[in-house]
Amino acid sequence: MIDHHDIRRNACMLRGPLRHRGYDWWWHSFTAQDAETGEDKPFFVEFFLCNPALAADVPVLGQLPENRAAGRKPSYLMVKAGCWGEDHCQLHRFFAWKDVKLHADAPYRVEAGDCLACEEALRGSVSVDPAQAAAHPEWMCDGGEMAWDLALDKQIAFNVGYGASKPLRDAEAFAMYWHAEGMKTAYRGTVICNGRRYTVCPEKSFGYADKNWGRDFTSPWVWLASSCLTSRRTGRRLEHSAFDIGGGRPKVYFVPLDRRLLGAFCYEGKEYDFNFSHLWLNVRTQFSFEEGADEVRWRVRQESVHAAMETDIRCRKKDMLLVNYEAPDGTKRHNRLWNGGNGWGTVRLYDRVDGALVPVDEIDATHVGCEYGEYDEQDR
Repeated sequence: MIDHHDIRRNACMLRGPLRHRGYDWWWHSFTAQDAETGEDKPFFVEFFLCNPALAADVPVLGQLPENRAAGRKPSYLMVKAGCWGEDHCQLHRFFAWKDVKLHADAPYRVEAGDCLACEEALRGSVSVDPAQAAAHPEWMCDGGEMAWDLALDKQIAFNVGYGASKPLRDAEAFAMYWHAEGMKTAYRGTVICNGRRYTVCPEKSFGYADKNWGRDFTSPWVWLASSCLTSRRTGRRLEHSAFDIGGGRPKVYFVPLDRRLLGAFCYEGKEYDFNFSHLWLNVRTQFSFEEGADEVRWRVRQESVHAAMETDIRCRKKDMLLVNYEAPDGTKRHNRLWNGGNGWGTVRLYDRVDGALVPVDEIDATHVGCEYGEYDEQDR
């Protein structure tokens, strides 16, 4: 079952070995409207936790030259916030672990300063002086200001299931885990970004909320998701639908698998599951990423014994950013990780009937969250 909410899997997973070499983050993305012009603007807020067992009195930044020279691994809470569009930015605020209040069990709760993340609320602020950001590349961010006060209603989940039900026992099985408690999430509240005020309305937020945790990041790294969907068959908005695709090249006990993706479409209550770890579905996947002069493009085809889904998404490069993370071991391998929030394209759904694929619908998708990055394995 795809749409199975489980806040236990949305709890903090930094236990056992992951306390010394592990990350855990809660990602939130949504669309707001400019209070003056009414124009749509996509935003994101993320709470990224890293290596609590290596805590110091100050945030330990892994890209700081003296820390790299001394072999010090990163350890902090990083609050990442920003927006997409031609004026895109990513802003980072770091907290030492001693300044973090963490309720690790479900329902999770993370607090530091005026920043808060939990199942129902998201509040905080980030302010980075542009000159200071340029002088401190170890911050891995731009300059700017953003504040937010939001309520969350997670309406549709994508519960991938495999490997995460017993996180302590399986902490070393996969390098990167995933759970989307809010594949479709309604947001309500306000955002102030670089001097402009934005209103967030549930029916126009087209929101998303998920989490990743583990000891390393996948390469290639793929993510596509949207709940702003319109049926070409009926011409109507699909109000109770969302799709989500993620993965790339998962590693099990340090052994990389062939290029694999997890995919799901909740189509007005009917579930389409393309989870490669569900062996009984016999999922087969093909995907590609193309970078042109002005656009990037994802093409994904997934088939199972029951259905098929063809996804074709584009996003303008000028609206995207190259999102920055450092791994728990202190390396920064992803240096060209494209990240956007206003992609668009189509999804075609098929049912398999008596062995043949029968079209269900062709869906127009907008406000698509999208991501792709890949690094050379020799850089490990």
